[in-house]
Amino acid sequence: MRVTQTPGRHHQINWFLVGIVASALIASVLPARGAGVPVVDGLVNVLVFWLFLLYGARLQPSETLAGLTHWRLHLTILGCTFIVFPLIGILLQLLVPWAISPLLYLGLLWVCLVPSTVQSSINFTSIAHGNVPGAIVSATTSNLLGTFITPVLAFLLVSSHSGVTISASSILDVALQILLPFVLGQLSRPLTARFVTEHRKPLKFVDNGVILVVVYSAFSSGMREHIWSITSGPQLALTVLICLVLLAVMLWLTWALSGWLHFPRADRVAIQFCGTKKSLATGLPMATVLFTGQPVGLIVLPLMIFHMAQLIACGWIAERYRQQWDAQHPGG
Repeated sequence: MRVTQTPGRHHQINWFLVGIVASALIASVLPARGAGVPVVDGLVNVLVFWLFLLYGARLQPSETLAGLTHWRLHLTILGCTFIVFPLIGILLQLLVPWAISPLLYLGLLWVCLVPSTVQSSINFTSIAHGNVPGAIVSATTSNLLGTFITPVLAFLLVSSHSGVTISASSILDVALQILLPFVLGQLSRPLTARFVTEHRKPLKFVDNGVILVVVYSAFSSGMREHIWSITSGPQLALTVLICLVLLAVMLWLTWALSGWLHFPRADRVAIQFCGTKKSLATGLPMATVLFTGQPVGLIVLPLMIFHMAQLIACGWIAERYRQQWDAQHPGG
């Protein structure tokens, strides 16, 4: 996979973020009700299946296996994603119930359990002149392992630390709706690899469109369950603050940890961008499967807040790293 350098674009509007906010607002004003509910739910099931089928078709197994030799880099990133983040999520339980409600805590815990992003982690690493091949392998491996690890972590931690029970049947639902299409996508690569490669940009709009529909569905469900009446403005403001602090802590920790472990600059950049990101594209559909019967809109709200914050913060950091690199390597 070839990732080209992208110039800084911090003055451009991120229409995907605008779309996420718009979908949530539309669902808050015009949620799906009555006969529209099964239509939207059925559409979401089909689109999520299609989304993970595309993920499987895009991932090149040979590319992943070729990059696994840099095991220290990948173990560090995976450790941040699936060990450090969940431990912080458990510690956040100390804020319940005096600061945040159990449902908002569940949302914060869910942020800590989902895998890393793929495309934005790679793009930011590329902009910052980091280890792009390492970022490709780590980000894709994180998402691949996340289809197994995230539901298991949720099964182990959510029931014991939030009071919400995740049944074994929910794990089976994840396997059928997320893991199965991913595997089918991998098996389809002899027929689909060329198509998904040649149509990468148009398919990105398909990915984003699926997420917007899922956001609308989640918030529609939340409106039917009166999510805004079971939380308060101060708690929402505190949730935003916690997400920002969580992101800042992980950005610092990944950079400091990679320095303590004597990684070169390019690896440290990859570790910071891959080890701090959380995937809305994976976490949101998975939450709709695992938390059936719960106010999903409120549960995924912290993930959407974290997602927006990480794109803004990492975009600024990547541009700063690029400027530093250009200053130290004039003409090259």
